[in-house]
Amino acid sequence: MTSANELKLYRKRLIPSECILLRDDVIVKETPELIITTWKTINPKTAFNHGCSCYFLKEGLKVSKFYRSDNSLLYWYCDIVDYSYDPEERSLTTTDLLADVIIYPDGHFKVVDLDELADALEKGILSPDQLVRSLRHLHALLTRIYRDKFDQLQAELDSLGL
Repeated sequence: MTSANELKLYRKRLIPSECILLRDDVIVKETPELIITTWKTINPKTAFNHGCSCYFLKEGLKVSKFYRSDNSLLYWYCDIVDYSYDPEERSLTTTDLLADVIIYPDGHFKVVDLDELADALEKGILSPDQLVRSLRHLHALLTRIYRDKFDQLQAELDSLGL
């Protein structure tokens, strides 16, 4: 539950179209550059049931750790996103820009949902500017991974023991 002064977090998806308040997410750390949360899945899943996320507010990234029910790491999930802040409501809306990268504990990774990125542009759900931002942020993330620098993004969550 959020108090009157606590930051409200919203997750906005383009496909399927939805915007929901993440009322049960717990903010562990908040700075002008990042927000770290812990959470349980909104809809029960068999593969995972909880995790933590780091919102990199200036980089267009949300990096999450997905855990199985036995607390073992399933994978890192990197969302390419836009952020919009409403100071009157003290809320942050994270808009999923569809391209994602999944990184497995053994180091292999895959880029997913690029077809959704193309579909959203064709249907007018995604603006050309959003497409450009999505591709630039994806490129920056992949460059970090290729240069073996993903640990820089992991460090924020790892430093808190998450």
